[in-house]
Amino acid sequence: MYSSMALLAGLTALPTLTLASPTLHKRLANGLALTPPMGWNSYNHYNCAPNQSIIHSNAEALVSLGLADLGYTYVTTDCGWTLPHRTADNKLTWNETLFPAGFPALGQYIHDLGLGFGVYSDGGILMCMNTELGTNQTGSLGYETTDAETFASWGADLLKYDNCWSSQERGFPNVDYEPLTSPHQNYVNMRNALDATGKNMLFQICDWGVDFPSAWAPDLGNTWRVTNDIIPNWRTIFRIVNQVVPQTDYAAPGRWLDLDMMEIGNDIFTHAEEQTHFALWSILKSPLTIGCALNDSITSVSAESLAIMKNENIIGFNQGALGVSANLTRRYSDEGYDIWSGPLSGNRTVAALVNWNNFSIDATFDLPDAGLQSAGWVRDAWTNETRKNVMTSYKASVEAHGTLLLELGDTTPAGVYQIYGQNGSINLENVYALTTSDAYTMTIQFSSPIPSSCDFSVHNQHQRSSHQVQQGQSSITLPVSLTAGNNNTISISTTNSISSITVTPPTGKFYPNTAFAISGSGNASHITCVPGLCSPLGTKIGDLSPNNSVSLNIPASVTTTGSRYVELTYINNDVAIGTSWGEGRNARNITITVNNQTTRLEVPLSGRSSELYSSMKGWGDSAVLGVLVDGWKQGDNDVVIGNIGGEKGVQPLGADFVGLKVF
Repeated sequence: MYSSMALLAGLTALPTLTLASPTLHKRLANGLALTPPMGWNSYNHYNCAPNQSIIHSNAEALVSLGLADLGYTYVTTDCGWTLPHRTADNKLTWNETLFPAGFPALGQYIHDLGLGFGVYSDGGILMCMNTELGTNQTGSLGYETTDAETFASWGADLLKYDNCWSSQERGFPNVDYEPLTSPHQNYVNMRNALDATGKNMLFQICDWGVDFPSAWAPDLGNTWRVTNDIIPNWRTIFRIVNQVVPQTDYAAPGRWLDLDMMEIGNDIFTHAEEQTHFALWSILKSPLTIGCALNDSITSVSAESLAIMKNENIIGFNQGALGVSANLTRRYSDEGYDIWSGPLSGNRTVAALVNWNNFSIDATFDLPDAGLQSAGWVRDAWTNETRKNVMTSYKASVEAHGTLLLELGDTTPAGVYQIYGQNGSINLENVYALTTSDAYTMTIQFSSPIPSSCDFSVHNQHQRSSHQVQQGQSSITLPVSLTAGNNNTISISTTNSISSITVTPPTGKFYPNTAFAISGSGNASHITCVPGLCSPLGTKIGDLSPNNSVSLNIPASVTTTGSRYVELTYINNDVAIGTSWGEGRNARNITITVNNQTTRLEVPLSGRSSELYSSMKGWGDSAVLGVLVDGWKQGDNDVVIGNIGGEKGVQPLGADFVGLKVF
């Protein structure tokens, strides 16, 4: 599987991650979750120890704190509510010590507050709890029809359905991240049982991302977990978003990728980290499920955390009518930050610069990283500060682990500069160049056809040229040389009125892995893939350790030593499910060295097929990620793809290498 989205309306090559071709995915048509569900769940703060008082007080807090008015309306009691055994008629029932009024009364209490009643069960023989077999609480496996009818009779509006104790072939262990058969059928069974009740119930699939549920969950559930559990540590955010990267196009009204419940308010993250957490969950269109204690007999949520979860700008990004997720468009691994962006309704764009560094940075967000050249207005979602007429770049300080989150409107596509009828001497500053090259083209669009032939001149820091435009022409296209970055200037002298200028980068040349020679003492090798995979070539280089490298001599035409934009086609399906509790990152290291100058990328997952049962277990699914690489010179260049520093990381093997495109 493979796709390319490197061109925007034919105007400019975009620095973006490109993945397998987006397809029309089936979705559950039950009319629910047309925007990502919002609410509260007991698990993150109370674990498997909820009780009636806890649920009551937190449900009340949703209303009293104004959260319900903003859309946080589902209240879900997670694990720990039932008993080890069923009733005499094989029904689930509540623990009367913890819930003395019972679950029907609990549902009524929640409904009386104007909220939705969420319940929890499991597709295994027991529910998820940290106890030994025999002392846990009974699950729904084999009792799907009975349990669905029970939940419906209680008035449940939502069912979260977990995946513990479900692997029959292995004797029902607590968890099995590599089951011999997919958990898919367990969710089909419960889906059918819910449908048979006639009660429309939001269905949340929670199989932790086992067997790539994005391939089968959209026609079963309204949401599905794409990763293992969030953990109370900052590193969990990077792990989760790296797993989401190849799946964002599956999100749409009625079906949403679930990044797990939020940890905001649990005194785990710094203020900046909580902002990043909320920003990413929102723009990736995850359900926004509060996981802290809003109010109980011991504690209440802080004003600072509450303000983050009540930010109406950011909730709007999540709940917008367009329903399209943001994507990773650029990763600056050496600099320590990401760019994520996506469309909003009303021809707006949301963009996030995420600072993964342990220190604050003075950041420059280049609008072309989000496919834009200019914006009539840019609003900071946190401060509400609005800047007008922003061209090419936006500068701001970003705290350690913080996020610059921007809403942009009245925009022009990358490479397009509106001149608004100017003539005479036009000085175009801050012209952005993706790469250093003399192969750019510049199209000058005149306000009206030229009445008579005339001369005009163009110059920048590299060249000066004179040109003639003929009578009747409305535009002219010229070659232009630019240096990578946002500091180019183009000056045009003409007596004719110009409406716009479009700068188009070079098309680039692709160098396949088969052209690269392997060296070193490791086990790296050329691999022929299953037909149709490892696009666009059907081959790759795998097992790239720090003791291996692959090299090729690549010619370049640059007037001075400089930077070239390259697109790396790679494969990574090192899914961190079992390692998610520790240092798993869902990422692999790869380095590009040009004439002894090294640039590093920590690439996210590329897999869009089952890590367990597909023909190459996701290791045939290609992706493309762009990066600016230093060290290029006129003539021949020694280009080495390697895994420098891989021995210092969590995963010593680098991403599989498919090819390199040089612009």
